[in-house]
Amino acid sequence: MTLFFEAFHFLRPIWLGLVPVVVVLWWRVRRTRATREALPAAIAPHLRNALTVGRMTRRKAQPIDGVAIALICLAIAAAGPTWSRDPDPFAAQAAPVVVVLKVAPSMEADDIAPSRLERGKQKIRDLLELRAGARTALVAYSGSAHIALPMTEDAAIMQPYLAGLSPEVMPAEGNAAGQALALAETLLATEPAPGGILFVTDGVDPADSAALSSASQSLAVLAMLPEGMADRGLDALSVPVVPATPDARDVREIDALLNTAFQRAMLNDASQPWNDRAHWLAWPAGLLVLLWFRRGWTMRWAAVLALAWGLATPHTARADGLADWFFTPDQQGQRAFEDRDFARAADLFTDPLRRGYAQYRAGQYEAAVEVLDRVDTAQAAMIQGLAHIKSRSYRDGVRAFETALERDPDYPGAAENLATAQRIVTFIETTQEQSDTGEEQGIGADDIVFDNESDKGADTQLEVAEEGTGSGLLSADQWMATVDTRTEDFLRQRFALEASQPDATPESARSAE
Repeated sequence: MTLFFEAFHFLRPIWLGLVPVVVVLWWRVRRTRATREALPAAIAPHLRNALTVGRMTRRKAQPIDGVAIALICLAIAAAGPTWSRDPDPFAAQAAPVVVVLKVAPSMEADDIAPSRLERGKQKIRDLLELRAGARTALVAYSGSAHIALPMTEDAAIMQPYLAGLSPEVMPAEGNAAGQALALAETLLATEPAPGGILFVTDGVDPADSAALSSASQSLAVLAMLPEGMADRGLDALSVPVVPATPDARDVREIDALLNTAFQRAMLNDASQPWNDRAHWLAWPAGLLVLLWFRRGWTMRWAAVLALAWGLATPHTARADGLADWFFTPDQQGQRAFEDRDFARAADLFTDPLRRGYAQYRAGQYEAAVEVLDRVDTAQAAMIQGLAHIKSRSYRDGVRAFETALERDPDYPGAAENLATAQRIVTFIETTQEQSDTGEEQGIGADDIVFDNESDKGADTQLEVAEEGTGSGLLSADQWMATVDTRTEDFLRQRFALEASQPDATPESARSAE
């Protein structure tokens, strides 16, 4: 609500000048009608009461009241009320979050079923589901803190790491919340948008309370304690501490808390237009118009105008459903897009730019490129480039990003994506050259086809040795497939190695950068 009041304003405030005009006209019509209906004072009071029908008319609702309210609603709608910006389709719609999980013996207490640790993992999974597609990282701490997983948009990747965390994999017992906070802030420092930190813990060392309270990022704590139990370190915090609940109320509250700073940053992004909310006021105005057909409220001139407008406006016959009566195809497509039904949104959109982006999100890359050929904007070329990269047409991706920069040299992300696509092409061509000299073996596929427009090397096919022949080197994917190591063992070994080198940057942190 604080953000709402901070951002609320009118895009076209001059239209608000109609509100006092409507109020004055309403008052004059009301007053004139009441004067006209009054009976002469010469009639005896008991006869006047008997002859007067609806003598409390001035206090009852009249047609002019509904007209005035409808006109005020339309005037406010014309003024363009708004309190948020249109979302950028190329930017994340949720704040990046680092989840910091305490993995200590105290978290194995079963006063929260099945245990504090397992219940905390369940809450993290619920948060991941609520923030589907948002960037999230995982930090585990006990006597030392470690990055279990750097920032990722794929919630499925985090599941095995969550499952593998237990006190047995931690190098030392303890409560190093301050060290975990430093790692989380390091991860968020590389993110382009403001993020948040969530501590899932059953207690904080009072010595770390000040550091957590003065965190540079938005921070919240999910307290994994049974009802009625307190912790001195948690009580000393000045950041929000949300107790764990049996339902999802705590997760929804935490998501709202962590997104506050992100939403405020989005409001300050002047490159995105404000989202005009005028259509919200059309509904009450339309309902009030329905009263005009009530007996005694009918306004014939309005019915005549509506009929004339309906006859004069050509309409295309449609029988797609009730939604077509109230929403345009693009509005229906936007609703489907917000519901993440991208394929249906692509079928509904008529605007080629929005349709092409919906096709891209639905995985229809070739169709998206074809549709976006009709749009001569940097944004369209940017989406085409991403579609080419997804479909592994890297050379075409390079051309699309170059086109985007030609149309708008300052378009966000175009230069970075162009450099990345060029590096991919260079790597492929270098690999093609090496394959001719036998420097690389076992790429890991039966047939390898490269986008080799620079004609580097010669066209070759590599045959992978059959299993059991003993010849040929294993590729990275083949080698990983032969490794039979549990996630717990992997995390234990990695955390132990990081703990033995406290001054070294964890490998996971370097990969995140």
